[in-house]
Amino acid sequence: MQEETQKRQISAEELYQGSTAELLTRLASDPERGLSATEASARLESYGPNRLKETKKEPFIKKLLRQFMDYMTLILIVASIISGFLGDWIEALVIIAIVIVNAILGVYQEGKAEKAVEALQKMASPRARVLRDGRQQMVDSAELVPGDVVLLEAGDVVPADVRLLSSVNLKAEEASLTGESVPVDKDAAFAASGKIGIGDRQNAMFSSTNVTYGKGKAVVGMTGAHTEIGRIADRIQGIQDEETPLQQNLNGLGKILGTICLIVSAIVFIVGVISGGEVMKMFMTAVSLAVAAIPEGLNVVVTIVLALGMKRMADRNAIVKRLLAVETLGSVDVICSDKTGTLTQNEMTVTKFYAGQEIYDLEGVGYAPKGEIKLKGKAVDSLPPVVQRLLTVATLCNDAQLQAKADGSYTMLGDPTEGAMLTAAGKAGLTKEQLEAQYPKLDEMPFDSDRKMMTVFHKGIEGPDSLLSLTKGAPDIILARCDREMTAAGVQELTTARRAEIMSANTAFAQTALRVLAFAYRTHTEVKLDEAEQHLTFVGLMGMIDPARPEARDAIALCTRAGIRAVMITGDHKDTAVAIAKDLGLMRPEDEAVTGAQLDEMSDEDLRRIVDHTAVYARVSPEHKVRIVAALRDTGHIASMTGDGVNDAPALKQADIGVAMGITGTEVAKGAADMILTDDNFATIVSAVSEGRVIFANIRKFVAFLLSCNVGEILVIFLSSMILGPTFAPLTPIQLLWLNLVTDSFPALALGNEKAETDIMDRPPRPRSEHIINKPMVLQIVVQSLAIFLAVFAAFNIGRYVYPDYVTDDRGEVVYVTDAEGNETPQLQETFEFFGHGNAAPSNGAETYAFVVLIMAELLRAFSCRSDRHSVFSMGFFSNQTLVKATLLSFALVMVVLYVPFLEPIFNTVPPTLKDWGIMIPLMLVPFIIGELFKVIYYRKDNDAVRQRQAGL
Repeated sequence: MQEETQKRQISAEELYQGSTAELLTRLASDPERGLSATEASARLESYGPNRLKETKKEPFIKKLLRQFMDYMTLILIVASIISGFLGDWIEALVIIAIVIVNAILGVYQEGKAEKAVEALQKMASPRARVLRDGRQQMVDSAELVPGDVVLLEAGDVVPADVRLLSSVNLKAEEASLTGESVPVDKDAAFAASGKIGIGDRQNAMFSSTNVTYGKGKAVVGMTGAHTEIGRIADRIQGIQDEETPLQQNLNGLGKILGTICLIVSAIVFIVGVISGGEVMKMFMTAVSLAVAAIPEGLNVVVTIVLALGMKRMADRNAIVKRLLAVETLGSVDVICSDKTGTLTQNEMTVTKFYAGQEIYDLEGVGYAPKGEIKLKGKAVDSLPPVVQRLLTVATLCNDAQLQAKADGSYTMLGDPTEGAMLTAAGKAGLTKEQLEAQYPKLDEMPFDSDRKMMTVFHKGIEGPDSLLSLTKGAPDIILARCDREMTAAGVQELTTARRAEIMSANTAFAQTALRVLAFAYRTHTEVKLDEAEQHLTFVGLMGMIDPARPEARDAIALCTRAGIRAVMITGDHKDTAVAIAKDLGLMRPEDEAVTGAQLDEMSDEDLRRIVDHTAVYARVSPEHKVRIVAALRDTGHIASMTGDGVNDAPALKQADIGVAMGITGTEVAKGAADMILTDDNFATIVSAVSEGRVIFANIRKFVAFLLSCNVGEILVIFLSSMILGPTFAPLTPIQLLWLNLVTDSFPALALGNEKAETDIMDRPPRPRSEHIINKPMVLQIVVQSLAIFLAVFAAFNIGRYVYPDYVTDDRGEVVYVTDAEGNETPQLQETFEFFGHGNAAPSNGAETYAFVVLIMAELLRAFSCRSDRHSVFSMGFFSNQTLVKATLLSFALVMVVLYVPFLEPIFNTVPPTLKDWGIMIPLMLVPFIIGELFKVIYYRKDNDAVRQRQAGL
């Protein structure tokens, strides 16, 4: 297989030297049909995928070892080794075992995050239009092979190193290879003489460069690592591995908390030793406290939650390319959206056309060429020549293709507007294949945003030797270039009165939300591109509508409730845009509509003054989008902007969240965007904003959970040692580490998967400057930490009471119970016998009380943290099944430690009796109840406001 690959591989020089016929022969490719699917599959197996060499993944063992390189983990390992040498090997081995389990969990969590990101990278991979078996297909660029014939147009990213077979006004931006910022001309007819530099190879195009103008057909010469970009490997595609501001903030928070923990641990150790505590025991307690209290897994959990949130967005048709974008999404307060295909269905349908001074109606919807053509309510059996000419121009001046499916439905490849024209012609019995075979195409001038026109040259339309240029474009521009018109009586001069009548028909169409295009032609003796769009003969108008998406109307209403303003930005006429905006409920009574021409007259300061009450921008260019975004950001808004064209890239980069269309969007736009919509649907943007809010809220939930628990642990050890002295430590080092394993891993991850709260989109957007830890969270952490301390401190002291000191006889039987001074105490004797504690060690009993109450209080705290403002009972206590399972797992691990006999001496525990549980359960509920009461009291006004907003008051 490798030998075959080497035989078929061509060199960089062979790509641009020699004739295209020689290259096609060498590559065994057909320029009209491309490769067969079978041959393409075989070559893919031979050459491998068309992608750059992937970096080697970090081996499992290396990932595992990296988990032990953490500063605090190393301290813990050293401490356990010291403990072992001092004779306490059981405790040392248990500590090492817990460290290993934590390391394995860390590797597992990293693996989940990597897999989620890999899945997103596959979904975001660019696509290419290729000829296979004579048909156009869209395939992943990674599936291209040498010999494939690809079609390129403005906005595409060149998917491989290719040799041009044909080109029309083709230009490419090759800065990534040559450093030349100005687009360079590309010409299929260019013949290279000898070896030349990359920038001079006009008949070749290179992987990852951008098509900025024109169109072309090319054959793939080299793929993957054999391309020019592959050789230097300086372009990394896909999701960037970056640390977001949120992660940076959390890292900083972790360092601050870590420093506090180390200081507290040092104080605990020093005070304990001075007060007579055992040096080794105090050392292990101090180290264990530091390890247990530092949320070392915080950043990993954040990464997992962000990555899994991105995966959920992708499942809902929004591919988010960067972790940073997920954070920003939750703060968006203005969504600037294209109209066509985003707020509408992107299935244009011609419903009216104007020709021969008559208005015709067309029935039918979608792209199926089925439906009657009517004039004044009656079906037309025979169409007059002017209508025939209108439909012919619309069909031939067209790059779209209609494709019939096996189920009888039709799909469209290309621009929806052009697809609607083909459908209209099909209703009259005209097909593109038939007309192109009958009237061969000689040349063309592609549409661009400056001219706002497209022109093609065909021969034979008015006779065997005739040559016509056919033009379509915006009515005002086309009409300005016409001096004659085709009527039922033949070609006549276009008078001023007739111009007014035509523009009146255009306005009438536009006022009913129809998009209108004009069609014209000119007779030539030879192809002259510079004369093709002057002195035209007007033929007619077509009015088409792209119906509003029903879900867009609901999404806009949801935006309003969420404090987000939706803004329409379109190239369509103002009347059309306003009609659809009102239909969608996008315009408020005080809102205005502004045109591109008006924007040109405004200064940046003027624009900043109107952006807050402008809902529609019509007839705008990509340059206007940049100004609109800048004005919104200058006035303090966090804006999302949609785009699909190559010229939209600057606006997408300027916006806080750039959104590219996955269906109609160019690869350049997708590359510049932060998010790609695979369904081009406005509702998907709103859904992504909602998901962004959910992700941020979930991060805030588990941060609050971890910090309140960890601060609580610090208070338990520190204040207990200060109040009772070092001989009365509530928890042993191993208990602290087990606590860290049980509470910091499973419940925290489960909180990261919490579903959206019902009012998540009834709250205003989060300000850009708001930190992850805000004032309400600080108050919650303080209240919860104190509540945990009080509950555990009370449990420990009650445990000392129900597990008093005692004196035994020679057989080890209890003779009598003593108080702290060693005196026999009948009352304690009764308590001892009541609880049935047998020969349990007194300190073990008190530590068990503290250990159980602390763990269970933290597990219950996880349920309370499911919402920072609503009672968990209003959400359904068991509705988060992931958290329920995580809690049950953690509870099971606690039960193992408590009731497996050989573990009792290791963890310094005693098996609690039912009467013990009767004391501990109320205590472990105290922090949970206080947390729920805090939410009711603190957020009472906010929750009332949300309920009023939901009710529409």
